[in-house]
Amino acid sequence: MLTQTFYQESCPQNLKHSRLSFPLLKCLSAGSFCTATSSFRFQVCKGSMSSSRQKTQAHDVSETEQTISFSSQSSHPSLQHSPNPNLSPCLYQCIATLKGNSSYVSSLAVDGDSLYIASSDGHLRLWPLDMAMDAQRAEQSSSTVAVTNSATKCVIATGNGLVSSHQDGKIRVWHPGRRNGSCGRLALRAVLPTAADRLRTFLLPGSYVEVRRHRKRTWVHHVDAVTALALSPDGAEMYSVSWDRSLKVWRLPSLRCAQSVAAAHGDAINAVAVAADGRVFTGSADGTVKAWRRCPGQRKLTLVGTMEHHKAAVNALALGVGGTVLYSGACNRSVVVWECRAGGGMAAPVATLRGHTKAVLCLAAAGDVVCSGSADRTVRVWRRGAAEAGSTYTCLAVLDGHAGAVKSLALVRKSGCDHDDGPCDGCCSAAHVCSGSLDCDVKIWRVTVSCLRVP
Repeated sequence: MLTQTFYQESCPQNLKHSRLSFPLLKCLSAGSFCTATSSFRFQVCKGSMSSSRQKTQAHDVSETEQTISFSSQSSHPSLQHSPNPNLSPCLYQCIATLKGNSSYVSSLAVDGDSLYIASSDGHLRLWPLDMAMDAQRAEQSSSTVAVTNSATKCVIATGNGLVSSHQDGKIRVWHPGRRNGSCGRLALRAVLPTAADRLRTFLLPGSYVEVRRHRKRTWVHHVDAVTALALSPDGAEMYSVSWDRSLKVWRLPSLRCAQSVAAAHGDAINAVAVAADGRVFTGSADGTVKAWRRCPGQRKLTLVGTMEHHKAAVNALALGVGGTVLYSGACNRSVVVWECRAGGGMAAPVATLRGHTKAVLCLAAAGDVVCSGSADRTVRVWRRGAAEAGSTYTCLAVLDGHAGAVKSLALVRKSGCDHDDGPCDGCCSAAHVCSGSLDCDVKIWRVTVSCLRVP
């Protein structure tokens, strides 16, 4: 098997040399992980963001990235800033940085005014977003709310708790514990698959599937890292995908495993997203995005289409514009825009957003805005044009400030903002973009599209 070498850093002074098979390396979003041993420090960034880069704490992902060719698509921007005079200017600013995480930030989730931060050391931390501009209060309020013994790959908020997926193939379900002030620790409710699921399948010989040569497990288990989670629109189901190439469906709130698609893709699955009409999309290191749905009269998901447009591993998926537009980011440095067709079939590619110089690792979308984070250490903010203009997108901003690859994003839309001459009347498009990186930092950016001033 073809192998490639990368360096994984466990501390600034020690380097561990590892070898990974190439299929697995394709779905890894980075090749080295920086760490820091300092305690939490909260920094408020004043004024506009500086264009100079910080020095990295240790070797970053560039060594691995240089060994992989991304020449399948042109790297020059395909969408320039729009010359349309009616388009409002975009203002952006880094308003805060949470520093001192002990390992790189792997996932972010927003639950109301709280930002949950998951890291590769298995820690889950809580940061009140409403304190972002108060450095002293934020530093005191940032807290570790849960600790696990396995690296966290993904975290999602369910409204009444949190769900996290991990490198050990397990999914952990959390609910709020006793609160102390504004922040409270999370209590572990269950680990999936539950004991009831394991017992139910253990007693049935037909429940075993071959996961590796001469090794079998029951179908309710993930046997490799669980890379992504997604909730159905009604909150009745949860979907999980894994590097073991499987897609699983979990009933909520019973936490019972209802279905498992053992070989949903030909390679590791890195992302999953659920549309408003119930369609499930999965993105894989095999370079494809697949659409799944339940046909009338059936209780199980079936494959309804395979969308092949990327020529490299798909790392991230996001749904925007009311769940009707799918975005997929891949190692070929591009974001493909898919319009979801009526009737539940496949989505059609309508645009390709280019501009990143390295792999796109994460996406976040809300309304007509989509953000993409990349191994080139930047976050790009894109906005969809008016319906009469067709599927046109404009790059509003390039957020440049991280010293490592941007691994995770969260996007919070705001209805309005404040102007120097008084409060906005609601016609502004504003958002807070939260970005987590391999530099172990989380940054909060305020992005505002100014009001349209018609003379």
